[in-house]
Amino acid sequence: MAKRELTEINAGSMADIAFLLLIFFLVTTTMAQDFGIMRQLPPMQEDDVIEEPETVKEKNVFRVLVNSNDQLLVESEFIQIDQLKDKTLEFLTNKGVFKDEPGVDTHTEREWVRKSDIVQKIANAKGYLAKDQEDQNAKNNLKKYSAKLDAINFFGEYKALIPAALISLKNDNGTSYDMYIQIQNELTSALNELRDELVSKVSRKTYLELDKLNPEERRIIMAVRQIYPQKVSEAEPNQ
Repeated sequence: MAKRELTEINAGSMADIAFLLLIFFLVTTTMAQDFGIMRQLPPMQEDDVIEEPETVKEKNVFRVLVNSNDQLLVESEFIQIDQLKDKTLEFLTNKGVFKDEPGVDTHTEREWVRKSDIVQKIANAKGYLAKDQEDQNAKNNLKKYSAKLDAINFFGEYKALIPAALISLKNDNGTSYDMYIQIQNELTSALNELRDELVSKVSRKTYLELDKLNPEERRIIMAVRQIYPQKVSEAEPNQ
């Protein structure tokens, strides 16, 4: 009996099928996604990047230290995380910010921002620009002092933190991420509380609800930042 020859399977198209399946799975498969911290950060500011001056008076710096055991040391005193907000508010409002406003006379130098002085500085900046429209220093001064004038017009004359005054945050390499975020939240909460209080005098919105694309609301945002700037310096962690 004659042997029957086996028909060879045509494998030429198998590679094409495998390639098509591979493309199909690449297109339709959902890749695993990494999620960050579910935390609303404050709006980005032009003056958010703060470098601590080499020499500053100790009373003008609010020092927040946290070690590898998540112990919080604020102004040389061990405190609990739920006390940090009140301590921060005290630093930001001491000596009072507005006329006849009581304050704790223990930290931080402040300087009165007077309307007459600001109007003169704006006039000076405009004078320089009249001579040289490309004078960048004059442009920056005009923008800065215009925001200060808006702050006075919206909220009244105020006492500003001196440029060297800031919050200094430093952690250890062993500090837990959870503790670090709690500290950031408390510092931000204190600042936003003060900003919201100011904004409530001229708007029904909170500070974070103000729309920076709206010209009038943008002016309020910049005015509030003059009175309560976000000045946080983060030092390199300790080993």
